[in-house]
Amino acid sequence: MTFHLVAWAVLLDPAGRVLLARRADVSYGAGLWGLPGGHVERGEGLAEAATREAWEEVGLRVNPDNLHFLGVSRYDLEGVTGADFLFAAKVWEGVPRPLLQTSEVGWFPPNELPQDCLPWLPPVLEAHLLKGKWLSEQLDSVEGLLLFPEQ
Repeated sequence: MTFHLVAWAVLLDPAGRVLLARRADVSYGAGLWGLPGGHVERGEGLAEAATREAWEEVGLRVNPDNLHFLGVSRYDLEGVTGADFLFAAKVWEGVPRPLLQTSEVGWFPPNELPQDCLPWLPPVLEAHLLKGKWLSEQLDSVEGLLLFPEQ
């Protein structure tokens, strides 16, 4: 069984909006809005993966030291298992633009995400960014998102 280890950058502007990018030329979620992020490469740290993905997908340079760990969301859905690690940043260099595997970028309030975003994104952002939960789980056997206490 393959286990997916994924790091996501939750980039926040001064108004508290989240930067999303429309996914393009990808096997999962093509055409949907999502966070900059992706699989952690062999020998790469989680925070470094999130910063690499922010650079590759939306052209922003984020210092890993400026990342704040938001939480982890484990998933076991439709035969796909993995863990998403979410890191927030309010400081970066550059202007967001669509690059690798993205077709457009936009800023959205975390509680008003576009209808055509990745389906797991609204509850995961609500759990980790808005409610401060450190762990959530999405399981086939349970309807919805399981939340665990704050850190």
